[in-house]
Amino acid sequence: MANQFDGNIRLFTEPFRLRTTMKIHRIESFCNAFVGFVRVTSEDGAQGWGQVSPYNADITAQVLHRQVAPWSLGQSGLDIDALMDRITEREHKFPSSYLYRAMCGLDTALWDLRGKREGKRVAELLGGTARPIRAYASSMKRDITPADEAARMVALRDTLGFDAFKFRVGAECGHDVDEWPGRSEEIVPTMRRALGDNVDLLVDGNSGFSPKRAIEIGRMLQDNGVCHFEEPCPYWELEQTREVREALELDVTGGEQDCYLPMWKHMIAMKTVDIVQPDVCYLGGMARTLRVAQMAHAAGLPCTPHSANLSMVTLFTMHLLCAIPNPGKYLEFSIEGPDYYPWQDGLFVQSPYQVRDGKVALPDAPGWGVEISPAWLERATHQVSTLP
Repeated sequence: MANQFDGNIRLFTEPFRLRTTMKIHRIESFCNAFVGFVRVTSEDGAQGWGQVSPYNADITAQVLHRQVAPWSLGQSGLDIDALMDRITEREHKFPSSYLYRAMCGLDTALWDLRGKREGKRVAELLGGTARPIRAYASSMKRDITPADEAARMVALRDTLGFDAFKFRVGAECGHDVDEWPGRSEEIVPTMRRALGDNVDLLVDGNSGFSPKRAIEIGRMLQDNGVCHFEEPCPYWELEQTREVREALELDVTGGEQDCYLPMWKHMIAMKTVDIVQPDVCYLGGMARTLRVAQMAHAAGLPCTPHSANLSMVTLFTMHLLCAIPNPGKYLEFSIEGPDYYPWQDGLFVQSPYQVRDGKVALPDAPGWGVEISPAWLERATHQVSTLP
């Protein structure tokens, strides 16, 4: 049986085709403004659940029904890779983030459907094996003092066993202006002193710096043993990020915002980053993310995906990391709760995210292994696209 990284990722479809064509009969969305789940029903009544990308999910749902469903209904859901190509070709005038965010809902629902039919986790469908995954505690906050940020990270280390932590420097798209004067220079040594020398520290710049300032910050990071400098320059300015990477010894990383596969090809060819960080939801689902992981693997680069909230994107990433041959050292695991992400509450019947000794494990159930809360679905806006 071929490995998923042979050829164009035609994943274990031949034996399954002998049993069913798994044609797509119905596509449903359940959305609010922040998050949207997708249910796909095949012609024989089997169902799977996925998710469109978070944020403006109600707009993304419109794209799903207007520009994704017409090219998907009646088609086989077995060759997900080919179906994603069909949609992008039919919508070639719209190579845009919203299209890919909507495609993710279909792609991920089809993987869940197939996993449930075959009695396998998605990671196993991809040729992988479930394993505990080391996670890094990922802060999303900049409006927090260095002392307070360090204190909550120490608490997470002591209670949940995290041994890797990511925090923020600069200001998002900040043009070299810090969140407040001196914050970056203060938070880096504060975190190292508080957490000690036996943990990994990662830093996110969120497109905040010019190359000159990013290199200055990067040298300070190196002096404090930081190993990962994410998105130091405006992410769309690839040459700027490469300049920073070439000047520093620590890993310069990026890619979370990039959803266009030709851009990924260009990024990797020009050696923009040391570690690629695709986001499964932004990129358009698992099949397209596997292509990026494949390109990175061929270039000798590890893949540490972006998964900055506790909707299904972190679950998708867990399955991905268990299957690809070039996983990075950790899973990004958001530490933000209801005060920061109130829309995360109540999404699942039982949360799939349990941290033990700084690691998380895949659920035992087939597919994604998670059940969407019926109460949440009752409150959501429901739309249906179906075959006549």
